[in-house]
Amino acid sequence: MAGHGGPVRALAVSPDGDELLSGSFDTSAIHWSLRTDSAEQVLRYHADGVNAVVLLTDRRMITAGADARIAIWTAGRPQPDRVLEGHAAPIVALAVSPDRSLLASASWDRTVRLWSLSDGTSRVLEGHSQNVNGVAFTPDGRLVSVGYDLALRIWHLPDGQPETVTLPAPLNAVAVAPDGEIVTAAVDGRLRMLSREGKVSGEVAASPTPVVALAMSADGTLIAAAGIGGTVAVIDRKARSLLRTLVGPGLPVWSVAFLPDRETLLTGGADGKIRRWNARTGDPIGSILAGLPPDPLAAYAGDHGADVFRACVACHTLSEKEVQRAGPTLAGLYGRRIASLPGYRFSDALKSMDIVWTPETVAKLFEIGPNAYTPGTRMPEQRIGSAEDRRALTDFLGRVTSR
Repeated sequence: MAGHGGPVRALAVSPDGDELLSGSFDTSAIHWSLRTDSAEQVLRYHADGVNAVVLLTDRRMITAGADARIAIWTAGRPQPDRVLEGHAAPIVALAVSPDRSLLASASWDRTVRLWSLSDGTSRVLEGHSQNVNGVAFTPDGRLVSVGYDLALRIWHLPDGQPETVTLPAPLNAVAVAPDGEIVTAAVDGRLRMLSREGKVSGEVAASPTPVVALAMSADGTLIAAAGIGGTVAVIDRKARSLLRTLVGPGLPVWSVAFLPDRETLLTGGADGKIRRWNARTGDPIGSILAGLPPDPLAAYAGDHGADVFRACVACHTLSEKEVQRAGPTLAGLYGRRIASLPGYRFSDALKSMDIVWTPETVAKLFEIGPNAYTPGTRMPEQRIGSAEDRRALTDFLGRVTSR
């Protein structure tokens, strides 16, 4: 399914499997019919990328964006019924409580908010020391949140007291199985499984690159883990084993969602397309390669620096002649002050920083991670552990962005 003009950042499937809601870096959400694979409605409200979406059972839809707003819609209406405001930074994940009374939102303002879906009132859950990237409810109504601070917090509601588990790597996403087991995804490409009480009970290597999205089949048997490197790992949760790896067009996969049949998987790609897969066989459903855009790095085949840069190509172009992606172009990067490129909306936090981009500052960015080097950035957390790889990347950028 093609309709978005930018990477598909979020997917949500209706309980009956007939409808899909997608959110994109292009600032829109699309309500799809999965019976006909056609767009029913394009939702335009947000001033920045739509990072999280929810489909409720009463024809309502929820979208949340990098503009720190949550919009609640009724299908078919052109404007939101209600807008929820309170976060001070991008909202990147949403979850609805088992009784459908509460909405949880995770934000890069380091907080989680709980919203009443009946009257819109909210409360703030504080404790994370860095960006909060994921939220999920447990079957018994507790809330789990994860963030770049390595912390997984299990919040006991309604008192709001958390139990905190510290894990080895910054966390990008979380999902909870029907039996209450918690699954997290980290920037080291690994999934970690925890008991209801927060005890680590297993882990699986899912990707050589950061895992940025998780989905679980309705029966909890399969996990889909999307990597920024362009693959999706399908994992047998009980066996703690990698069943197969889905390989698409080689572009980052930003979102995943299972249909209720427990085996059909949807993926949202950096090329703006939504694809279907049989998760149990690994086979694509339909023409998965139809209409692919040309590889923007094809001219640099065999260049190690280009291979390292491939994880960045979802958001950044190397030339001003290319259509702008979610992030600013890197054309003329070296010598440019941070957050000074005309025509791009940078976060206020970046505008106050005294950084000039050079091979040394770019290397430092990926050595310690964007969240530590440029706190307040919208850039996904990613580190390059190898000094040789960092040098290959900075040399490559020096050669191709100064043209």
